[in-house]
Amino acid sequence: MDRRTQERFKTRARLLKALAHPSRLFIVDVLSQGERGVSELADMVGADISTVSKHLAVLKGAGILRDEKRGSQVFYSLDLPCIVNFFSCVEAAICERAKRCQSAV
Repeated sequence: MDRRTQERFKTRARLLKALAHPSRLFIVDVLSQGERGVSELADMVGADISTVSKHLAVLKGAGILRDEKRGSQVFYSLDLPCIVNFFSCVEAAICERAKRCQSAV
């Protein structure tokens, strides 16, 4: 693998690693329906604001989210809306696996 290819796959891995947490997956799913404020996301996730803020920073750092400060509040939205297509692919794989597991029983 050449250097350029290696960098491309490292970038992909960073993005996937940013998604590799249930709370972050939930946040992305919620934001696929529209922007939300940090405190609203914290309530939905069921975690304190500082924990949710850390998750949001990871997702933003990976280029998945963007933020906008309005007064004292920060609102987040998807900066990579095609990520929802990835979720559809994952759900299809889960369903297919479940079907295969059921037919083996």
